[in-house]
Amino acid sequence: MSKVKKIDLGMTAYDELFMTDEERKENRLPKIYEVPLSEIDDFPEHPYRVLDDEDMEALMESIKERGVITPALVRKKDDGRYEMISGHRRKRACERLGLPSMRCELKDISRDEAIILMVDSNSQRSEIAPCDKGRAYQMKLEAIKRQQGERTDLTSVPVGQKSETKSSREKIAENADDSYTQIQRYIRLTHLVQELQDFVDEGKIKMRPAVELSYLDEEAQRDVVDLIDETEAFPSHDQAIRMRKAFDEGNLDYNAVDKIMKEEKPNQKPSYKLKYEDIKAYFKPGADFEVVLRDILKGLELLKKQRARENREAR
Repeated sequence: MSKVKKIDLGMTAYDELFMTDEERKENRLPKIYEVPLSEIDDFPEHPYRVLDDEDMEALMESIKERGVITPALVRKKDDGRYEMISGHRRKRACERLGLPSMRCELKDISRDEAIILMVDSNSQRSEIAPCDKGRAYQMKLEAIKRQQGERTDLTSVPVGQKSETKSSREKIAENADDSYTQIQRYIRLTHLVQELQDFVDEGKIKMRPAVELSYLDEEAQRDVVDLIDETEAFPSHDQAIRMRKAFDEGNLDYNAVDKIMKEEKPNQKPSYKLKYEDIKAYFKPGADFEVVLRDILKGLELLKKQRARENREAR
Protein backbone atom coordinates (compact mmCIF):
# COMPACT_ATOMS: atom_id res chain seq x y z
CA MET A 1 0.00 0.00 0.00
CA SER A 2 1.45 3.35 -1.01
CA LYS A 3 2.45 5.68 1.80
CA VAL A 4 2.19 8.83 -0.30
CA LYS A 5 0.80 11.70 1.76
CA LYS A 6 -1.10 14.52 0.11
CA ILE A 7 -0.10 17.81 1.70
CA ASP A 8 -2.80 20.16 0.40
CA LEU A 9 -6.41 19.14 -0.20
CA GLY A 10 -8.21 19.37 -3.54
CA MET A 11 -11.90 19.70 -4.36
CA THR A 12 -14.32 17.74 -6.49
CA ALA A 13 -15.77 19.13 -9.74
CA TYR A 14 -19.17 19.39 -8.01
CA ASP A 15 -17.69 21.42 -5.14
CA GLU A 16 -16.06 23.77 -7.65
CA LEU A 17 -19.51 24.93 -8.83
CA PHE A 18 -19.95 26.75 -5.54
CA MET A 19 -16.45 28.24 -5.32
CA THR A 20 -15.58 31.89 -5.52
CA ASP A 21 -13.07 33.01 -8.18
CA GLU A 22 -10.40 33.22 -5.47
CA GLU A 23 -11.13 29.68 -4.31
CA ARG A 24 -10.99 28.36 -7.86
CA LYS A 25 -7.61 30.06 -8.35
CA GLU A 26 -6.29 28.53 -5.15
CA ASN A 27 -7.62 25.09 -6.09
CA ARG A 28 -5.59 25.17 -9.30
CA LEU A 29 -2.33 25.52 -7.39
CA PRO A 30 0.06 22.56 -7.68
CA LYS A 31 -0.75 19.65 -5.38
CA ILE A 32 2.28 18.69 -3.32
CA TYR A 33 2.78 15.19 -1.92
CA GLU A 34 5.26 13.62 0.49
CA VAL A 35 6.50 10.66 -1.58
CA PRO A 36 8.65 7.80 -0.19
CA LEU A 37 12.07 7.79 -1.86
CA SER A 38 11.76 4.03 -2.29
CA GLU A 39 8.85 4.59 -4.71
CA ILE A 40 10.64 7.11 -6.97
CA ASP A 41 12.57 5.82 -10.00
CA ASP A 42 15.14 7.90 -11.86
CA PHE A 43 14.16 9.18 -15.29
CA PRO A 44 15.22 6.64 -17.98
CA GLU A 45 18.52 7.67 -19.63
CA HIS A 46 18.64 10.80 -17.50
CA PRO A 47 21.25 12.93 -19.31
CA TYR A 48 22.49 14.96 -16.33
CA ARG A 49 25.10 13.48 -14.04
CA VAL A 50 24.50 13.59 -10.30
CA LEU A 51 27.86 14.01 -8.53
CA ASP A 52 28.73 13.69 -4.87
CA ASP A 53 30.78 16.88 -4.98
CA GLU A 54 31.00 20.13 -2.99
CA ASP A 55 27.70 21.35 -4.43
CA MET A 56 26.03 18.16 -3.22
CA GLU A 57 27.44 18.71 0.27
CA ALA A 58 26.05 22.26 0.24
CA LEU A 59 22.64 20.98 -0.91
CA MET A 60 22.62 18.40 1.89
CA GLU A 61 23.35 21.11 4.46
CA SER A 62 20.51 23.23 3.07
CA ILE A 63 18.05 20.34 3.21
CA LYS A 64 19.22 19.43 6.71
CA GLU A 65 18.49 22.98 7.90
CA ARG A 66 15.39 23.93 5.90
CA GLY A 67 14.11 20.79 4.20
CA VAL A 68 13.38 20.49 0.47
CA ILE A 69 12.26 24.02 -0.36
CA THR A 70 11.45 23.44 -4.04
CA PRO A 71 9.46 20.23 -4.56
CA ALA A 72 10.75 17.72 -7.09
CA LEU A 73 8.63 16.99 -10.16
CA VAL A 74 7.38 13.42 -10.63
CA ARG A 75 4.88 11.56 -12.81
CA LYS A 76 2.87 8.44 -11.98
CA LYS A 77 3.88 5.34 -13.93
CA ASP A 78 1.58 2.54 -15.09
CA ASP A 79 2.97 0.23 -12.39
CA GLY A 80 1.95 2.68 -9.65
CA ARG A 81 5.47 3.88 -8.92
CA TYR A 82 6.75 7.40 -9.55
CA GLU A 83 9.23 8.63 -12.15
CA MET A 84 11.48 11.58 -11.36
CA ILE A 85 11.27 14.41 -13.89
CA SER A 86 13.27 17.09 -12.10
CA GLY A 87 14.96 16.75 -8.71
CA HIS A 88 17.52 13.96 -9.05
CA ARG A 89 20.11 15.91 -7.04
CA ARG A 90 17.58 16.65 -4.28
CA LYS A 91 16.60 12.97 -4.19
CA ARG A 92 20.26 11.93 -3.92
CA ALA A 93 20.82 14.44 -1.12
CA CYS A 94 17.76 13.13 0.77
CA GLU A 95 18.98 9.56 0.34
CA ARG A 96 22.42 10.42 1.71
CA LEU A 97 20.78 12.16 4.67
CA GLY A 98 18.74 9.04 5.38
CA LEU A 99 15.39 10.76 4.87
CA PRO A 100 12.45 8.45 4.08
CA SER A 101 10.60 10.77 1.69
CA MET A 102 10.68 14.11 -0.09
CA ARG A 103 8.21 16.77 -1.22
CA CYS A 104 7.11 16.25 -4.83
CA GLU A 105 4.71 17.86 -7.25
CA LEU A 106 2.77 15.24 -9.21
CA LYS A 107 2.46 15.94 -12.94
CA ASP A 108 -0.15 14.12 -15.04
CA ILE A 109 1.78 14.13 -18.33
CA SER A 110 2.99 11.74 -21.02
CA ARG A 111 6.56 10.46 -21.34
CA ASP A 112 7.38 12.87 -24.18
CA GLU A 113 5.90 15.81 -22.27
CA ALA A 114 7.99 14.67 -19.29
CA ILE A 115 11.17 14.64 -21.42
CA ILE A 116 10.59 18.21 -22.59
CA LEU A 117 9.78 19.36 -19.05
CA MET A 118 12.83 17.51 -17.68
CA VAL A 119 15.18 19.25 -20.13
CA ASP A 120 13.62 22.68 -19.66
CA SER A 121 13.57 22.36 -15.85
CA ASN A 122 17.25 21.42 -15.68
CA SER A 123 18.40 24.07 -18.17
CA GLN A 124 18.61 26.57 -15.29
CA ARG A 125 21.40 24.64 -13.56
CA SER A 126 24.49 26.78 -13.02
CA GLU A 127 26.89 24.04 -14.11
CA ILE A 128 26.02 21.57 -16.89
CA ALA A 129 28.70 19.57 -18.67
CA PRO A 130 28.61 20.22 -22.46
CA CYS A 131 27.99 16.57 -23.38
CA ASP A 132 25.23 16.25 -20.77
CA LYS A 133 23.58 19.26 -22.35
CA GLY A 134 23.95 17.69 -25.79
CA ARG A 135 22.27 14.46 -24.66
CA ALA A 136 19.44 16.46 -23.08
CA TYR A 137 18.81 18.50 -26.23
CA GLN A 138 18.87 15.31 -28.31
CA MET A 139 16.23 13.71 -26.06
CA LYS A 140 14.06 16.82 -26.36
CA LEU A 141 14.35 16.80 -30.15
CA GLU A 142 13.28 13.17 -30.35
CA ALA A 143 10.31 13.86 -28.06
CA ILE A 144 9.22 16.79 -30.25
CA LYS A 145 9.57 14.59 -33.32
CA ARG A 146 7.28 11.96 -31.85
CA GLN A 147 4.76 14.58 -30.70
CA GLN A 148 4.58 16.52 -33.95
CA GLY A 149 5.51 13.91 -36.51
CA GLU A 150 8.03 16.33 -37.95
CA ARG A 151 11.62 15.89 -39.10
CA THR A 152 13.56 17.52 -36.27
CA ASP A 153 17.00 15.90 -36.50
CA LEU A 154 19.12 19.03 -36.29
CA THR A 155 22.32 17.00 -36.64
CA SER A 156 21.46 15.94 -40.18
CA VAL A 157 22.38 19.39 -41.53
CA PRO A 158 25.69 21.26 -41.19
CA VAL A 159 26.00 23.30 -38.02
CA GLY A 160 24.83 26.82 -38.69
CA GLN A 161 22.43 25.84 -41.45
CA LYS A 162 18.75 26.31 -40.64
CA SER A 163 16.34 23.40 -40.48
CA GLU A 164 13.47 23.42 -42.94
CA THR A 165 10.94 22.89 -40.14
CA LYS A 166 10.35 26.24 -38.50
CA SER A 167 8.16 24.98 -35.66
CA SER A 168 10.79 22.42 -34.63
CA ARG A 169 13.47 25.09 -34.58
CA GLU A 170 11.31 27.24 -32.37
CA LYS A 171 10.38 24.34 -30.09
CA ILE A 172 13.93 23.17 -29.39
CA ALA A 173 15.04 26.71 -28.52
CA GLU A 174 12.06 27.28 -26.20
CA ASN A 175 13.09 27.96 -22.59
CA ALA A 176 16.76 27.59 -23.62
CA ASP A 177 19.51 30.15 -23.13
CA ASP A 178 21.41 28.73 -26.12
CA SER A 179 20.87 29.81 -29.71
CA TYR A 180 19.62 27.36 -32.32
CA THR A 181 23.13 27.04 -33.80
CA GLN A 182 24.68 26.45 -30.39
CA ILE A 183 22.08 23.76 -29.66
CA GLN A 184 23.14 22.05 -32.90
CA ARG A 185 26.74 22.08 -31.69
CA TYR A 186 25.83 20.58 -28.34
CA ILE A 187 23.91 17.76 -30.05
CA ARG A 188 26.91 16.99 -32.29
CA LEU A 189 28.90 16.18 -29.14
CA THR A 190 26.76 13.07 -28.67
CA HIS A 191 28.46 11.62 -31.78
CA LEU A 192 31.89 11.61 -30.08
CA VAL A 193 33.39 8.48 -28.52
CA GLN A 194 33.35 8.52 -24.72
CA GLU A 195 37.00 9.46 -24.34
CA LEU A 196 36.59 12.58 -26.48
CA GLN A 197 33.38 13.47 -24.64
CA ASP A 198 35.33 13.31 -21.38
CA PHE A 199 38.00 15.64 -22.79
CA VAL A 200 35.28 18.11 -23.82
CA ASP A 201 33.60 18.01 -20.41
CA GLU A 202 36.98 18.52 -18.73
CA GLY A 203 37.62 21.59 -20.89
CA LYS A 204 40.61 20.03 -22.67
CA ILE A 205 38.95 20.13 -26.11
CA LYS A 206 36.95 23.22 -27.03
CA MET A 207 33.49 23.14 -28.57
CA ARG A 208 34.37 24.02 -32.17
CA PRO A 209 37.14 21.43 -32.70
CA ALA A 210 34.96 18.86 -30.88
CA VAL A 211 32.12 19.49 -33.35
CA GLU A 212 34.48 18.92 -36.30
CA LEU A 213 35.79 15.69 -34.76
CA SER A 214 32.22 14.46 -34.27
CA TYR A 215 31.93 13.97 -38.05
CA LEU A 216 34.75 11.38 -38.05
CA ASP A 217 33.83 7.72 -37.72
CA GLU A 218 34.65 5.78 -34.55
CA GLU A 219 37.94 4.38 -35.89
CA ALA A 220 39.26 7.82 -36.81
CA GLN A 221 38.12 9.27 -33.49
CA ARG A 222 39.98 6.52 -31.63
CA ASP A 223 43.11 7.36 -33.64
CA VAL A 224 42.75 10.92 -32.33
CA VAL A 225 42.39 9.60 -28.76
CA ASP A 226 45.52 7.44 -29.14
CA LEU A 227 47.56 10.37 -30.45
CA ILE A 228 46.31 12.66 -27.68
CA ASP A 229 47.62 10.08 -25.20
CA GLU A 230 50.91 9.90 -27.09
CA THR A 231 51.54 13.61 -27.69
CA GLU A 232 49.72 14.99 -24.62
CA ALA A 233 48.35 17.68 -26.96
CA PHE A 234 44.81 18.37 -28.09
CA PRO A 235 43.70 19.28 -31.62
CA SER A 236 43.07 22.92 -32.42
CA HIS A 237 40.05 24.06 -34.41
CA ASP A 238 42.16 24.33 -37.56
CA GLN A 239 43.60 20.83 -37.10
CA ALA A 240 40.14 19.36 -36.49
CA ILE A 241 38.83 21.05 -39.66
CA ARG A 242 41.63 19.51 -41.72
CA MET A 243 41.02 16.08 -40.18
CA ARG A 244 37.35 16.29 -41.12
CA LYS A 245 38.22 17.43 -44.66
CA ALA A 246 40.67 14.53 -45.07
CA PHE A 247 38.06 12.13 -43.70
CA ASP A 248 35.39 13.39 -46.12
CA GLU A 249 37.86 12.88 -48.98
CA GLY A 250 38.73 9.36 -47.79
CA ASN A 251 42.33 10.31 -46.97
CA LEU A 252 42.31 10.14 -43.17
CA ASP A 253 44.19 7.26 -41.58
CA TYR A 254 46.37 6.95 -38.47
CA ASN A 255 49.43 8.41 -40.22
CA ALA A 256 47.46 11.40 -41.49
CA VAL A 257 46.05 12.06 -38.00
CA ASP A 258 49.58 11.68 -36.58
CA LYS A 259 51.01 14.22 -39.04
CA ILE A 260 48.30 16.79 -38.27
CA MET A 261 48.42 16.26 -34.50
CA LYS A 262 52.21 16.64 -34.27
CA GLU A 263 52.28 20.00 -35.99
CA GLU A 264 53.35 22.82 -33.72
CA LYS A 265 50.37 25.06 -33.04
CA PRO A 266 50.88 28.83 -32.74
CA ASN A 267 49.80 28.80 -29.11
CA GLN A 268 52.37 26.09 -28.33
CA LYS A 269 55.37 28.15 -29.55
CA PRO A 270 57.32 29.58 -26.61
CA SER A 271 57.28 33.35 -26.25
CA TYR A 272 59.41 35.61 -24.08
CA LYS A 273 58.82 39.12 -22.78
CA LEU A 274 61.38 41.63 -21.56
CA LYS A 275 60.51 44.42 -19.16
CA TYR A 276 61.72 47.84 -20.24
CA GLU A 277 62.99 48.52 -16.70
CA ASP A 278 65.35 45.52 -17.01
CA ILE A 279 67.05 46.69 -20.22
CA LYS A 280 66.76 50.47 -20.29
CA ALA A 281 70.24 50.92 -18.73
CA TYR A 282 71.79 49.41 -21.88
CA PHE A 283 70.17 51.78 -24.40
CA LYS A 284 69.81 55.49 -25.01
CA PRO A 285 66.52 57.02 -23.82
CA GLY A 286 63.89 56.83 -26.54
CA ALA A 287 65.84 54.26 -28.58
CA ASP A 288 63.83 52.83 -31.49
CA PHE A 289 62.35 49.36 -30.87
CA GLU A 290 63.96 47.92 -34.00
CA VAL A 291 67.39 49.16 -32.83
CA VAL A 292 66.88 47.67 -29.37
CA LEU A 293 65.79 44.29 -30.82
CA ARG A 294 68.77 44.26 -33.26
CA ASP A 295 71.27 44.96 -30.50
CA ILE A 296 69.74 42.30 -28.23
CA LEU A 297 69.99 39.71 -31.00
CA LYS A 298 73.63 40.71 -31.68
CA GLY A 299 74.40 40.34 -28.00
CA LEU A 300 72.80 36.88 -27.89
CA GLU A 301 74.81 35.83 -30.93
CA LEU A 302 78.05 36.91 -29.23
CA LEU A 303 77.01 35.03 -26.08
CA LYS A 304 76.33 31.90 -28.16
CA LYS A 305 79.85 32.08 -29.73
CA GLN A 306 81.47 32.63 -26.34
CA ARG A 307 79.74 29.56 -24.86
CA ALA A 308 80.77 27.45 -27.87
CA ARG A 309 84.41 28.55 -27.37
CA GLU A 310 84.27 27.75 -23.66
CA ASN A 311 82.88 24.29 -24.41
CA ARG A 312 85.76 23.59 -26.87
CA GLU A 313 88.39 24.69 -24.35
CA ALA A 314 86.83 22.52 -21.64
CA ARG A 315 87.23 19.33 -23.68
